[in-house]
Amino acid sequence: MATLLFDKVPYEKVRDGLQRKIIHTNNLMNVLIDFTDGPWDRPEAYHSHPHEQTSYVASGEILFFCEGEKEKQLKAGDMFAVPPGVKHTIQLLTKEVRLVDSFTPLREDFIK
Repeated sequence: MATLLFDKVPYEKVRDGLQRKIIHTNNLMNVLIDFTDGPWDRPEAYHSHPHEQTSYVASGEILFFCEGEKEKQLKAGDMFAVPPGVKHTIQLLTKEVRLVDSFTPLREDFIK
């Protein structure tokens, strides 16, 4: 697999107020997610997936919700991890939020 420079990866519009960039190797995926439609008055719907996930809050503030835990307010510089199969979600507290998510194995549903 050839080296791919992240600045050459185009943004993908997921919906109004949400775009992402994806880069991956054969076993690891990183996703840069930019939200511009906050703050939200409630969290997104819970979801889960069979992937391990870590997330870094690069800018903005969120509430992080994870099944069986009390919600946590996170700001730029904070990180969270989610084991496979655990329901989780976020709520934006600021107008703009940037997250950097890492997944293993690859999120095939993200690859076009």
